[in-house]
Amino acid sequence: MSNENKSQQIIYPPVVAVLGHVDHGKTSLLDAIRSTSIAERESGGITQKIGASSVEIMHDDKPRTITFIDTPGHQAFSQMRSRGAIASDIGLLIVSSTDGVMPQTRESIEALKASKIPIIVVLTKADLPTKNIEKAKGQILREGIMLEGMGGDVPVMEVSAKTKSNVKELLDLILLVQELHASNTTEKVSSTHPMKAIVIESRLDQKAGPRATLIIKDGTLKVREPVFIDGSSFKVRSVMDTEGKMLSVATIGQAVEVLGFLKVPSVGSLMTSEPTVQEAELPLSKESVYSPVANQEELPIILAADSQGSLEAITNAFPEKVHVLEQKTGEITEGDVLHAKSTGSLLIGFNTKLRPDVVKLARTEKVLMKNYTIIYELLDEIADVLEGKRLAGIEEIYGTAKILAQFPFEKTVVLGVSVTDGRVARGDKIRVMRGDNVIGESQITSLRVGKEPTSKVEKGHEAGIVISPMLDFEVGDMLLSHE
Repeated sequence: MSNENKSQQIIYPPVVAVLGHVDHGKTSLLDAIRSTSIAERESGGITQKIGASSVEIMHDDKPRTITFIDTPGHQAFSQMRSRGAIASDIGLLIVSSTDGVMPQTRESIEALKASKIPIIVVLTKADLPTKNIEKAKGQILREGIMLEGMGGDVPVMEVSAKTKSNVKELLDLILLVQELHASNTTEKVSSTHPMKAIVIESRLDQKAGPRATLIIKDGTLKVREPVFIDGSSFKVRSVMDTEGKMLSVATIGQAVEVLGFLKVPSVGSLMTSEPTVQEAELPLSKESVYSPVANQEELPIILAADSQGSLEAITNAFPEKVHVLEQKTGEITEGDVLHAKSTGSLLIGFNTKLRPDVVKLARTEKVLMKNYTIIYELLDEIADVLEGKRLAGIEEIYGTAKILAQFPFEKTVVLGVSVTDGRVARGDKIRVMRGDNVIGESQITSLRVGKEPTSKVEKGHEAGIVISPMLDFEVGDMLLSHE
């Protein structure tokens, strides 16, 4: 038997994408899986070092390894979920047995169908009294996933991360599905083949430079050997596994972080050991090409994020009226603040760092800067800002008042007014009207009822106000408090 035939008999660690609706128990399940591993690993969540994790279990009296990719649950990451599925050998569709199929469950199902990889349906929260297994299965069937025992061949398993019920059985099932799939496919992989790896995450490290997490799909990746990606070539500087251990060699099924790139690679890029560079068969997002100036109807933004994947997900989720003048991975710098000031842009960070000197500069230059850790909060607030920008052209009248008298006070004049509608408040912008003619614009700097200062006076009450700048008003003129 040739060495090639021997190598083809090897069952490499399966790469498993974990997909599903937010709050359906993905993270809890992964933590339960992690604690089932026979290898000693650091404490905490499963995605420790590089956005992926490997667990080791005993299967048929032999130690076996499984690599998990935890794909983000928010709908804005649907494209990343698609890529995660295609970079994987098996997809776990996580569905809560209490909630059933939800919007992001459907997105995940579409991604898995498009990937054409084997699927295992995992019904989580099976320990809860509110579970409804048959209802959840029925909903999954209606989405076109044909389950075992219900006319199809897609395995389904009930699990509980809390009690760890069926967690070990799920891992055994993953390995069985991988073995069956490997024996049925004509496309074999081998550690002796030319290396191919898919980028599942990337970012710019301020100290180490561009770095990316890759899944090895074929062949072997070696430190200091030349590789090719996105039309450029470089020598691999370092390779780190999911637990932060430096490696000299990585092979099929491993998730590793690589240093040495000339620039931050795009999520979904294919890295090879041969100079014939081809793009991975992945659904790439629209290119982020932006003109340097936004028109008045658009909201200009400068965006910095922790990774290339986050940048792509956020920019693809932005409303049409958002105009991204610049986007990058890494921390926000003084240069970003000055760029935002010169262009009148918002400076937005996602899971990035805000150094004290940068925060101070932003305050000094009056640049609105904010860092987010949850994507839907970022998107919601941007939508609010856009709505505010739209309403900025629509004047809102808070109240009206009639000038009844005027009194000298120190070096200014107090206007005696009666509020005829709404309210007037200290700090309001006001417009003095004489009939249909506008006399001028000013602001209320002081507001009193009798001798007592107050912040607001409602309809039907009288007050004394001081405005600045002073206008050429007359008794009988009307004041409009507005924004």
